[in-house]
Amino acid sequence: MPQLNISQVKSHFSATIARVTAGETVIICNRNKPVAEIRPLQQQKKLKKRPIGLAGKEYPEWDIGKDFFDPLPDDILACFTGADE
Repeated sequence: MPQLNISQVKSHFSATIARVTAGETVIICNRNKPVAEIRPLQQQKKLKKRPIGLAGKEYPEWDIGKDFFDPLPDDILACFTGADE
């Protein structure tokens, strides 16, 4: 692992980052004493695009009853509006 003093890193920052990008780990020193380490990050895996919807192909048909869009009963509606207090 190469060891570079802070002044060297400041002077050649782009070159130092290029070395790290190439896979090297660089030790940063302050007056020849190691104080930090710059290392490459692990590349994140490319994720596959998820299908739209939660069910996918397992449940191709959904049967929603005709009463789905009917108004809620008063006792349940009161829970949402705070009228039951």
